[in-house]
Amino acid sequence: MLFKTETLSVASNNQQGLEPNAITRISSFRQVYCASVAYERQGAQMDIRQQKGLQIAATKKLTQSGNRWFVPSQSGQRGESYVVVPDVSNPQCNCPDHELRQVKCKHIFAVEFVIQREFTFNEETQTETMTEIVTVKQTYKQEWTAYNQAQTQEKDQFQTLLRELCKGVGEPSQTIGRPRLPFEDMIFAVAFKVYSTVSQRRFMSDLRDAHTKGYISKVPHFNSISNYLESEVMTPYLTMLIEESSLPLQAVESSFAVDSSGFSTCRFVQWVEAKYTNPTLMTKREWVKVHLMCGVKTNIVTAVEITDRFSGDCPQFKGLVETTGQNFTMAEVSADKAYLSSDNLQTVVDHNAMPYIPFKSNSVSSSRRGTPSTALWKQMFHFYSFNQARFMQCYHKRSNVETTFHMIKSKFGDALRSKTRTAQINEALCKVLCHNLCCLIQSMFELEIKPEFWAEAA
Repeated sequence: MLFKTETLSVASNNQQGLEPNAITRISSFRQVYCASVAYERQGAQMDIRQQKGLQIAATKKLTQSGNRWFVPSQSGQRGESYVVVPDVSNPQCNCPDHELRQVKCKHIFAVEFVIQREFTFNEETQTETMTEIVTVKQTYKQEWTAYNQAQTQEKDQFQTLLRELCKGVGEPSQTIGRPRLPFEDMIFAVAFKVYSTVSQRRFMSDLRDAHTKGYISKVPHFNSISNYLESEVMTPYLTMLIEESSLPLQAVESSFAVDSSGFSTCRFVQWVEAKYTNPTLMTKREWVKVHLMCGVKTNIVTAVEITDRFSGDCPQFKGLVETTGQNFTMAEVSADKAYLSSDNLQTVVDHNAMPYIPFKSNSVSSSRRGTPSTALWKQMFHFYSFNQARFMQCYHKRSNVETTFHMIKSKFGDALRSKTRTAQINEALCKVLCHNLCCLIQSMFELEIKPEFWAEAA
């Protein structure tokens, strides 16, 4: 989405044929604006009503009719609003707080902040400029030639890239027991099985074909695929392969987005809990939560965490950013309000990137309950409040992480077939790994990138 700016200028002298009330209104806007700017330059601290007024100006839509402003209520019923007349000498509002105290309430402050944000006055030309933000949707042309080549050759290229990626895994040490199957072959078989989206028995024909082409040294039994998928040893290797598969796009990606999504399983909630605690859970399936960070240009996944369905989003943010920061040069990180915290903002800034996390409706610039608010929190709060258009233009990139989840689920399914907890985690990681390889294949034809893995090890 792009934002186009249109400016409307009106002269403030009577020679332009303006009505007297229009001249008075423009003069009032100019005086309020100058007073607000002077207040900011003095460095005075905001009281609680000014803070709430800033919240209203940042999160609510204020409308104007003549010299009256209609400010939506924060705590009242839906559709309720207060009438504010922002006169410099005697501002008026019909809210109970102003009528009782006869001082500026949060609604008056909200109007002043909106006027300060949207109106500027030029002393030399005696004109006032109002900036109006108009949203313009931009469409992108599909590169059909590259897209067709990538889709028609994807399966062959997928096996080639997966084999090259598995070569750098190595073989885990074994001291006792029967000789195991080659670990590289089993990772290839597990990931390729998830890519095929068919059952293990029907997948055996694809595995025999891969053996014929030399991608694996031995064709395992279909039960062996289940056994390795249930192994906890497989989990860190799959996570490592996801990170390694994103490295060929280091020069392409600089803006990233974070979000989470659920993948349902074949298991239902425990019967005891459903019967005696909440009967509605009898039809509820268990599901796991996938937290990931992806690039906004190619949708490549750079970091991933798998948790249970009750895990919060905010605590996973730091690990995702730090993992991505080790491999990529980050410029921007976008996330929704669930990830808002001082620590998360600081984590992004520590990696020399700009955080675009919107503030909640009850967020304030100062501290609450005695907890000191950081300088970064205050800076980002005021940037979000007074630069809505610019902030939302960058924050809109976060929608690409929704696209990433849609790509994974639509192509490899939104449900997990595995029954055990470990197997479900490994299967979800395999879905992400297969998605990354598909993104690399698309980049090979659209961006002419030649993926190379384990460059340092070579």
